Amino acid sequence: MSVLTRKERPPGADVPDGPPAGAARRMRPWTPYAFLAPYLALFAVFMVLPIGFGFWTSLHEWDVNLPRKPFVGVENYTDLFDPGSVDGSRFWTAMRATGIFTVASVPLLIVLPLLTALLMNGRFRGRNVYRAVYFTPYVLGVAVVGFVWRFLLDGNIGLVNHYLGLDVQWTTDVPPAWVALVGVTVWWTLGLNSVIFLAGLQDIPRELHEAAMVDGASARHRFRAVTLPGLRPVMVFVVNSTILASANMFGQSYLITGGAPADQTKTAIYLIAETGLRQFDMGTASAMSFVLAAFLMAASALVFGAFRERDRT
Repeated sequence: MSVLTRKERPPGADVPDGPPAGAARRMRPWTPYAFLAPYLALFAVFMVLPIGFGFWTSLHEWDVNLPRKPFVGVENYTDLFDPGSVDGSRFWTAMRATGIFTVASVPLLIVLPLLTALLMNGRFRGRNVYRAVYFTPYVLGVAVVGFVWRFLLDGNIGLVNHYLGLDVQWTTDVPPAWVALVGVTVWWTLGLNSVIFLAGLQDIPRELHEAAMVDGASARHRFRAVTLPGLRPVMVFVVNSTILASANMFGQSYLITGGAPADQTKTAIYLIAETGLRQFDMGTASAMSFVLAAFLMAASALVFGAFRERDRT
């Protein structure tokens, strides 16, 4: 008995689409793992192994210049929580600097990009040019940003003091140094969050705004009832990523203030890099890294928990 091809079947006859029903059943059980294998291999090599080696290093007195690296257990961690130890006092001073910078910069990097995105989401001539102008600073490297602003903010020859008629030591005194670091960071990274918020605004259905306008809602009420709820998933990502990025600030402090004055602007990442790469104390630096990572994990959990509670209400 001959089998009719698809073209030979009479009109109206049922023609099965796709592969035969038994094709899916012929898939080998290891096929999904074969597709995952390249990613899992890269993840293990560049994530799991470095984390494991870093934790192993934190349990040793690890000087890269010495062949012998004795095991000290959790001594590196206990030293960090000992107020009388040198490493502990330096670490918590750096953590305090990290907290100051994070608390000062994160609200600005949430509110200002959101306002910028609301403006850029409107219809006006040349809006793409304005969007590009706001995003352009972000494509610069931290080295370029740091060296340029170090020159502009110099207390003696800087153009900021010259044109504003000020006599402020932006790089060697506090609080001016914090104002400089936060201001430069906001100017540099505002464009990224603005673009993310803009993408979120464009995903909100226009019909919701039109329905709210028909109901007589004002612009403020539409922002609270339509825009903010629609931006909630984007807001979670922006808030969490901004906190992590601010807490890991290094280049601006290293290049603009050098940690001055008296290490008051030396952040935790700055201290970790200095301890491990300049003092060659990789054990203590690794312990500092894991303590900082624990704080950042707790901060991320708080962010997700806060937005989850809002979803329930």
